[in-house]
Amino acid sequence: MATFIEPRILKGFRDFLPPLEIARRALLEKLESCFRSFGFVPIDTPALEYADILLGKGGGETEKQIYRFTDKGGRDVALRFDLTVPFARFVAEHRGELSLPFKRYHIAKVWRGENTQRGRYREFTQCDFDIVGSDSPAADFEILLIMRTALLGLGVGDVCIRLNHRGLFNRFLSRLGAGEQSVEILRTVDKLAKIGREATEDLLAGLLDRARARDILSFIQVQGSFEETLASLAQAVGEASPEVQRLALLRRFMADTGTASSFVLDPSITRGLDYYTGVVYETFLHDAPDIGSVCSGGRYDNLAGLYSRETIRGVGSSIGLDRLMAALEARGTLPFRASYTRVAIACMEEGEAGHYQALAARLRHGGIPCEVLLEPGKPSKQAMLAEKKSARWLVIPGPEPLADPLTLRDLHTRTNQEGLTLEQLIERLQQEGAMRGLDSFAGVP
Repeated sequence: MATFIEPRILKGFRDFLPPLEIARRALLEKLESCFRSFGFVPIDTPALEYADILLGKGGGETEKQIYRFTDKGGRDVALRFDLTVPFARFVAEHRGELSLPFKRYHIAKVWRGENTQRGRYREFTQCDFDIVGSDSPAADFEILLIMRTALLGLGVGDVCIRLNHRGLFNRFLSRLGAGEQSVEILRTVDKLAKIGREATEDLLAGLLDRARARDILSFIQVQGSFEETLASLAQAVGEASPEVQRLALLRRFMADTGTASSFVLDPSITRGLDYYTGVVYETFLHDAPDIGSVCSGGRYDNLAGLYSRETIRGVGSSIGLDRLMAALEARGTLPFRASYTRVAIACMEEGEAGHYQALAARLRHGGIPCEVLLEPGKPSKQAMLAEKKSARWLVIPGPEPLADPLTLRDLHTRTNQEGLTLEQLIERLQQEGAMRGLDSFAGVP
């Protein structure tokens, strides 16, 4: 008796069936289109790196979550846990081949052995976009603007991008005499949204004392509008600080572009990774606040210095595609389709498959994506199969598909247009929008 291996996958990993994968790729195509429209170019890096490359400055939490092992050659290797650290290595290694400022995007899978929850997996896709070789506030703002443009273009509803400047927090901690403990304090504050104010205060008091813990929690409170919060921070650290001036300039850019309503100055945004040094940000969806941040990042002026003597400043952000899809699913706007094509060609006779494919080739030449059904059957059976494939129209050929009149059935209205020539069929489908393909994901019916 045959013994079968039980089909199963690891916890935190998943398969994508066609409807979900088609939706995922449609979102990716829109993101890539957005990145390209800002002049960003694609790169790729290996999934597997030397462990010391990835852990150079990742921090304690990263080391706990990373997939690390010894390969057959005895090398200490690890799967990338994000796309930013490999990018820093990439920039240092290929510096002579890059023209700075360099704008890149990278869409790929990463792996973290963390606790799974809704929208959070151990294997997931990140969509990163970065600018390296510029310390200009214009670079910071362009990343913020791409975040807003990309998410609104995906139809996620209103977005709230919360930003802060790590330099402000570090300057304040120095005034408190807690500068040497800034890394642990930043990581603790980064947990505020997850564990609450009281638990955060207890953790901070354990690092410092109760009075300074309360001073920190007071400092990171939003004090009304962007301008009011910035004024409060300026009073706490000094009006002339370069961090305050940069945030004020970013606010002016927001006003100049008419995007100010999408941004909130939130001093509690610190980001847990050690390599961030300047402006940091996280993005939340009004319609799915429980999902958490779907797009985050910041400035990392010293990251490439781990691998090079040259200081290469950078700023970037990352969209978590899986969490974003969970948010779209929660608000009922993630479109599911079983096929890319909107037009199916019925298989009336098995022996005519060659002619049906020739007919399909003519439609495709006219810009009409289409699929030839493979199993013969009556028109009613063909229509049911086409509907299961999410087709909108069914072409029913005559005995000689390229010569005889054709019938076009609208599967939504259950109506037929009969006696069409091939040229008329192509013209009707073009008029009906069959060429739009995946544009239906943008809300086009």
